[in-house]
Amino acid sequence: MTDSSESRRPRAAATAKRQRLVEATARVLHEQGVERTTIADIARAADVPAGNVYYYFKTKDELVEAALDEHTRHLDTLTGRLDGLADPRDRLKGLVHAWAARPDTTARYGCPTGTLAAEVDKRADGGLDLAAARVIRRLLTWVEEQYRLLGAADPEGRALTLVGAYQGMSLLANALRDPEIMTREAARLVRELDAPV
Repeated sequence: MTDSSESRRPRAAATAKRQRLVEATARVLHEQGVERTTIADIARAADVPAGNVYYYFKTKDELVEAALDEHTRHLDTLTGRLDGLADPRDRLKGLVHAWAARPDTTARYGCPTGTLAAEVDKRADGGLDLAAARVIRRLLTWVEEQYRLLGAADPEGRALTLVGAYQGMSLLANALRDPEIMTREAARLVRELDAPV
């Protein structure tokens, strides 16, 4: 039996619906947080009947994990694009520019991955905190590799400092509702990256 185009269409529609749910979950969790978000909120944002959500995800935790996977996908897309730049210093500066690209959103909701990681870490059931840590570890590993390629002393420490600076400026921009913090601090980080390592 062959796989006809008629049989592929429902699968493609289901895949597209699932992806809409994942993207909506990542967005709504960023805007509302895990505890304040309901399945109905996610269904509404994805333009999917609430009952359909359970066809793809049995629990809210599965949705949170899917959102973390979406953060990983975004990170991989970004770093993949930056890997096309010849100079590791330009890659790091590109990362900083990407972080600061939406200062108003960051000032309103914080860093999507950082705020989600902080929230799931406080939950008693555990598990999702490790998934969030994997996304952040992936970023740290990529940044560390760029510093290593630059021949920097202590590439691991520099990676922690750069990613920590981003998380700090995201937190402060959010806490103070001041997008200018993102713009100003990103410019400072780029100037620091221009200095010899």
